[in-house]
Amino acid sequence: MSKFGTLVMGPAGAGKSTFCTALIQHLQNNKRPCYYVNLDPAAEDFSFAPDIDIKDLISLSDVMEEMGLGPNGGLIYCFEFLLENLDFLTEPLDLVTEEYLIVFDMPGQIELYTHVPILPKLVQVLMGGSLNIRMCAAYLLESTFIIDRPKFFAGTLSAMSAMMMLEMPHINILSKMDLVKGQIPRRDLKRFIDPDAGLIDDDEARHVEEEKPGTSRNSDPAAVENVMGGSSFHQLNKAVANLIDDFSMVSFLQLDVQSEDSVGAVLSYIDDAIQYHEAQEPREPVEDEADARMED
Repeated sequence: MSKFGTLVMGPAGAGKSTFCTALIQHLQNNKRPCYYVNLDPAAEDFSFAPDIDIKDLISLSDVMEEMGLGPNGGLIYCFEFLLENLDFLTEPLDLVTEEYLIVFDMPGQIELYTHVPILPKLVQVLMGGSLNIRMCAAYLLESTFIIDRPKFFAGTLSAMSAMMMLEMPHINILSKMDLVKGQIPRRDLKRFIDPDAGLIDDDEARHVEEEKPGTSRNSDPAAVENVMGGSSFHQLNKAVANLIDDFSMVSFLQLDVQSEDSVGAVLSYIDDAIQYHEAQEPREPVEDEADARMED
């Protein structure tokens, strides 16, 4: 018997916990059971109490205080400790039935998804063995990144890196779409939904900077102003955009957590990726509903 889950991840501030809250509320509104797992050892406030909370095992604040580590090092230590104590996670998950959607709320440090092999090991445990959870990663990127095109492609590159590291079904989401509503034409927005490398060359902000009267740049390509905003910076961003375009792996769904339809649409993609509906057994109608149909 398979279980079903989604791994909600992305950089800090992308709206992961807000999306988890909206998703859980949507599931409850549709009378669909949900199992909430918080794997962020720094998280404090929850709209819904987690069924499993990593802070009951280890917290980031304790690690930073006792080990003298910074936030990133402390987070990596927390996950290494979790991997050494997997019973904390696997034993309660083993009791979850196939009707539930297991929602994993992940921390925002992208090193876990792009640089170190900790999360791939955890995913292997969750998707294999006795748990056999059909998982889909949901990678959130804040939609306001589209205002700053180099930042958008940097975020898109992190999403693609996570896809390649985790090797699991994956959807990418532009969150907080309500914040950019009306700021960008719909025709231009399509070029961000399916990232177009030409956006870098068409960046009006770059052209305005180049055309400012009375500005001159150091001819040294290694100079700070050139590395962070000149031709070198542009060539780097263009190379990143072309790399993403060459792989053609990343496209985005749009999410506005204030809209029930938007949350439902994202959930439908998650369900398709994990084949949730195909695995559900037909259920006998409730007696009252059956009687009502016969009376009609």
